[in-house]
Amino acid sequence: PGRVLCKLPCSGEKEVDLAVQSAKAAFKIWSQMSGMERCRVMLEAARIIREQREEIATMETINNGKSIFEARVDIDISWQTLEYYAGLAGSLAGEHIQLPGGSFGYTRREPLGVCVGIGAWNYPFQIACWKSGPALACGNAMVFKPSPFTPISVVRLAEIFTEAGVPKGLFNVVQGGAATGQLLCQHPDVAKISFTGSVPTGMKIMEMAAKGIKPVTLELGGKSPLIIFSDADLENAVKGALMANFLTQGEVCCNGTRVFVERKILDTFTKEVVKRTQKIKIGDPLLEDTRMGALINKPHLNRVQGFIKQAKEQGAEVLCGGDLYVPDDPKLKNGYYMCPCVLGNCKDDMTCVKEEIFGPVMAILPFDTEEEVVERANTTKFGLAGGVFTRDIQKAHRVVAALKAGMCFINNYNVSPVELPFGGYKSSGFGRENGRAAIEYYSQLKTVCVEMGDVESVF
Repeated sequence: PGRVLCKLPCSGEKEVDLAVQSAKAAFKIWSQMSGMERCRVMLEAARIIREQREEIATMETINNGKSIFEARVDIDISWQTLEYYAGLAGSLAGEHIQLPGGSFGYTRREPLGVCVGIGAWNYPFQIACWKSGPALACGNAMVFKPSPFTPISVVRLAEIFTEAGVPKGLFNVVQGGAATGQLLCQHPDVAKISFTGSVPTGMKIMEMAAKGIKPVTLELGGKSPLIIFSDADLENAVKGALMANFLTQGEVCCNGTRVFVERKILDTFTKEVVKRTQKIKIGDPLLEDTRMGALINKPHLNRVQGFIKQAKEQGAEVLCGGDLYVPDDPKLKNGYYMCPCVLGNCKDDMTCVKEEIFGPVMAILPFDTEEEVVERANTTKFGLAGGVFTRDIQKAHRVVAALKAGMCFINNYNVSPVELPFGGYKSSGFGRENGRAAIEYYSQLKTVCVEMGDVESVF
């Protein structure tokens, strides 16, 4: 509730260089190990996380403010991620290509070197596992910078990797804000940068990486559409809309914050969503029955409130929530809590519909035809996610095929199994996390061409 948990010094040039050099030394050892050897170490790290699930989840709740119920899910996804990439580590392979006259070529999949991971404050531990899992499986080292708002839990991950047996310094953590991030991006010994965060910061990172011809993976913001057709299972669609808007206090990049509802069911759907939203239990995130904790900090809470005020000025109607919430517990009275908000009477050109709010604010928009809703859904610079609720399976596949978004959901929302690639289109970034796809972004291909006869010379 607004108290200082601890103070951490920002990593300057000296500390960043030290972290990169120690990762570079560890890389020499790790990259020479077989995939199976790396697999065993990563499985051990996953086992430790699974075993310490409760204490890591508690640490994450204190770190971020999300409910303990959600933090446990994050930690489960984290160990599953390491387990999944441990399983892939032993199977990474190139291919052999037969050429004329007994000659042949082959490819080798090789690690990049020291990779940089820069995390966001909404899923601190999970993002660090999403980035380090494929990076380490491919034989890389990683220097990770968490958000200065959530610096704590990633340090625990570094300790766990060391306990599990990775070479000392293979996964290093540096702390700080933009200046530290800049030092990492510009370091000559860094091979790649993977960033999760806002579009403006993503642009800056890409610019800095360009100077060193470093590849980047960018997982940026979104203003994703959630399309509810009149033939959808209403109960499911309402649950989907809540999942798409209110997880982690609405601070989720792939949230479906533009909820398009077919006019026939607009009133029924809206009434039910408002009823359910008002029942969401807000308060101490460490209590078992809390479903919504505190927002990340005071400036962010003020920003979200500003969006709601502006929405009202532009003609949107606050159907519920939007106010600050003061819990009964006097210890929590300075906490950054607010009531989840549903906005009705929204239009496509309102700021609350066009810009990412990154808080518990849902905008409901009516539509009449499939063609119209697809066009409106795509009228955005973002393209991270999109969802469709309908019982008509042909329509579902048709609509997701037409959505310009990297992560689409049919009759569910905000499910991110590690087996499936995750990432965006357009301004939402490029590159993929999770799935086999991530391997492409943490390794490079070497081609070897072998001549078994005489060299054919033109000279």
